[in-house]
Amino acid sequence: MRPVIRKFPAGSATPKGAIPQRESDMYAVVPRLPSGVVTADQLEALARAIRAYDIPIAKLTSGQRVSLMGVKGADVPGVWAMLGMGEGRAVKHGMHYVQACPGSAACGYGQQNSLALAAALEERLGELSMPSKVKVGVSGCPMCCGESYLRDVGLLGRKGGWTVIFGGNAGGRPRVGDELAAGLDAGAALDLVERALTRYAATAKTGQRTARYMEALRKRPDGMAEWRAALGLPVG
Repeated sequence: MRPVIRKFPAGSATPKGAIPQRESDMYAVVPRLPSGVVTADQLEALARAIRAYDIPIAKLTSGQRVSLMGVKGADVPGVWAMLGMGEGRAVKHGMHYVQACPGSAACGYGQQNSLALAAALEERLGELSMPSKVKVGVSGCPMCCGESYLRDVGLLGRKGGWTVIFGGNAGGRPRVGDELAAGLDAGAALDLVERALTRYAATAKTGQRTARYMEALRKRPDGMAEWRAALGLPVG
C-alpha cells in the first residue's frame, strides 16, 4: 500500500500560532501545558474557548497537551486571547515539550521528583535553538512512564539519583536512547542535559533528530568517545 502524502490546503498564510489541517481554512491550536499539569482556571478557559468558537475536537495529545482542532482561521487570534496561555510547539524546531509522570510528588512508586525536574528543564532549556524538534521524557522511577528511553532527551529517576538518556525516538524508525550518566542529582542532570543539547545544536545537521545524530556518531570509529569527551564524561 502506498503511503498517504499529507498536503496542506493552499491559500492565505497560516495564522500565527496555528497548525494547518486538511480542510481549507481550518487549523489546530495547541496551548502550552508544561508536563501536562493543568489548573482549574486553565480548564475553564479551554471550555470557554471550545464553546465560544464551536471547536469540534479537543484532543489530548501524546505530549501531554490539548490540541483544539477545527478552528477557523479568522477565529485563531480570538481563541488565543480567550485561552490566555502560551503556545506549545508542534511543528517548529526546538523543544516541543517535556512530558513527565507524577513521580514522588504523587505516585507511590516515585523515587525522584519528576514534575519539579520537568519544570526546571522547561524553564532553563525551553528556548534553546535546535537543529530539529526535541522531545523530553522524565520518569520518576524505573517503570519509565515518562517514556524516557524513547525521547530525544530522557531522565529516569532511581533511589540513587537521575539517569540521563539521549537520542531516543518513538517514531517510524524507533530507537532506544543512550545512557550518558547515572546517579546524578537534579542540578548535575540539568547541567548534563544542557551540555548535550548544546553540543547537538552545534554539530548536528539541520533537521537531524537526535536519534539519527547518535546513529551517525556510532558509525564513526571515535564518534562516541569524542562525544563523551566533549560532554566531560568518562570515555570507554
